Amino acid sequence: MKNLKQTPIHVPDEVLEDLRRRLTLTKWPLDVGNDDGFYGVRRTDLQELVEYWADGFDWRRAERAMNEYEQYRVDVGGVPVHFMRKAGVGPDPIPLILSHGWPWTFWHWSKVIDPLADPASYGGDPADAFDVIVPSLPGFGFSTPLTNQPDMNFWKMADVWHELMTEVLGYERYAAGGCDVGALVTGQLGHKYADELYGIHIGSGLKLTFFNGDRAWDFSGGNPIPPDLPPIVHNRIVELDRRFAAHLATHVLDPSTLGFGLADSPAGLLAWMLERWTSWSDGDAFTKDDVLTHATIYWAGNAIDTSIRTYANNNRYPWTPSHDRQPVIEAPTGITFVGYENPPGVTTPEQRIQHFLSSDRASWYNHVNLTAHPTGGHFIPWERPTEWTDDLRRTFRNRSAET
Repeated sequence: MKNLKQTPIHVPDEVLEDLRRRLTLTKWPLDVGNDDGFYGVRRTDLQELVEYWADGFDWRRAERAMNEYEQYRVDVGGVPVHFMRKAGVGPDPIPLILSHGWPWTFWHWSKVIDPLADPASYGGDPADAFDVIVPSLPGFGFSTPLTNQPDMNFWKMADVWHELMTEVLGYERYAAGGCDVGALVTGQLGHKYADELYGIHIGSGLKLTFFNGDRAWDFSGGNPIPPDLPPIVHNRIVELDRRFAAHLATHVLDPSTLGFGLADSPAGLLAWMLERWTSWSDGDAFTKDDVLTHATIYWAGNAIDTSIRTYANNNRYPWTPSHDRQPVIEAPTGITFVGYENPPGVTTPEQRIQHFLSSDRASWYNHVNLTAHPTGGHFIPWERPTEWTDDLRRTFRNRSAET
């Protein structure tokens, strides 16, 4: 890797003081009749977190944990990019870039960085070591301010990542992993830059056209729930609608309107993100300190508006192929599926794999390693770090010798 000057993370005191002031001045709605959470985040839960955020949460402690890793800020073609790095410990570490999603931060990868970089210290084979690069997506976290690229979306991020890895960091070939929006960024790398990749490992198997079309905000395409479905399938469709519909619709159709409120109110920002962290994860995946660490990253980077706008840009500037070869994503691909995100009618890991293979998504990928787990939610490397690490290692094992 080329020599770069490290830039440890340090949020100015005045930013933290302003945050505390805003938190203490929060104007609370009544939230009457929401004891069951039917209307969204409950005031009782949120108010407890807001009070702890203002008087109790130790951001400097979280900051010190982050700065145990190498931290950098670079300019990549006019795009500000923050990234974290841990050098691989092994005979021939593979460069690996990991892409997060929303409302993720780069710190959602923190549980897998050390085992990936230094497998021998965790009972693994040093031959599986990676040189781990973990950036904040452009417009997210500390990859801000995104002032010159208001059209940033997932496939443009892939171009930024490729320039970061090959030009700024000087790697001739690299591997990529990602989840959520980061899985689309990674899929685009595997499509456009397959010849310069060892492969990719992702946490979903979506088509790169996922955000294309007039109703990209509605994953049902506007179709009603078919009648006479088995109750278990019907109920699962309704459950997934409640989990994702408002999120997709608002982010695609009205990102800036939402952004004005969330950029001004840390309590509002926390409420919007907390709903996703709790409803998308399988069980109690986040402590109070975890939640507030991620929320503070968004607040300190003033990243909420530009991160949300990514969804609208994915639709406004539709994905188009760079070539017409098949499969669309030629890079060898591993995919990790988790039980909490099973589609309607799927209840076992074996069914999940078969569901994917029988779908029209499977032919998009040069899949070499498909794994499904019975548990685990949307934030896979945070919720199931051991499984994710093992799955990813399997995807790339001996890959460098083959290419």
